[in-house]
Amino acid sequence: MINCVAQGSVSLLRRFCNTLLMDWKMEINRLKLLTRCALLILITGLITGCAATRPQDDPEVTVDPLEKPNRVFFDINETLDKHLLKPVAESYVAVTPEPVRKSITNFFDNISYLNVILNLLLQGKFDAAVAGSLRFVYNSTLGVGGLFDISTEWGVPARDEDFGQTMAVWGMDEGAYVYVPLQGPNTARNLPNFVTSYFLNPLTYVTSTILFPLSAINAVNTRANLLDETNIRDEAAVDPYTFTREAYLQQRKYLIHDGNPPVEGYDDIFEDELGGDGEGDGVLVIE
Repeated sequence: MINCVAQGSVSLLRRFCNTLLMDWKMEINRLKLLTRCALLILITGLITGCAATRPQDDPEVTVDPLEKPNRVFFDINETLDKHLLKPVAESYVAVTPEPVRKSITNFFDNISYLNVILNLLLQGKFDAAVAGSLRFVYNSTLGVGGLFDISTEWGVPARDEDFGQTMAVWGMDEGAYVYVPLQGPNTARNLPNFVTSYFLNPLTYVTSTILFPLSAINAVNTRANLLDETNIRDEAAVDPYTFTREAYLQQRKYLIHDGNPPVEGYDDIFEDELGGDGEGDGVLVIE
């Protein structure tokens, strides 16, 4: 009897070890595949960004040289969103209390904040990087894993930084506008941010059984947070694609300049009003 129990226990232990080993192999293969994809995105972003560099003051050069394929991907995303993601997000909002949705948003914002801290350092914003590190520690511990944003209440607000902004600070042009399938609007300069945000996100290193459900929750919650914005766009925009592109590019400029983007276009207006070259007695003539 004892021998039978011992043999059964050994058999169960072997099965458990084999299953665990298979899971580890699957996770290693998944990380290898995602690493290759990340490197491909990084290289593609750098090449595309360099190839699509355009003078900022040249009106003849379009910001959207990839408009035809971009519109195709935009239409695909909109179709998937209309028939799948948006209805799920609306149902999610209907059954999930707002405080719960806020805590879920806080959790995913906090867990991705390491990418913000790294890019603050790369941009030379050392004081902000220290504050961001404290914010991450406070919210991860006293904020119960980031579910509660106590740092904002304590005077340490969130920053929105990424590798695309870092490359802009380093002097790289934004390159072509790119609409990424299943992701949304982007630019060639910002594509490498997929790499840094991926490897700095702790969820990257958890098993698929945890990662996939959390990723689904994040996708639905993020879409729910954008319901009002997309409804306004759909009601107001004649061309949703152009509206999305221009709104995204303006938002990127706003973030890159930390909320103080340069005012452009007024010099030309005043030069026209002053007689063409802007020289003279400085008096605005009203006819």
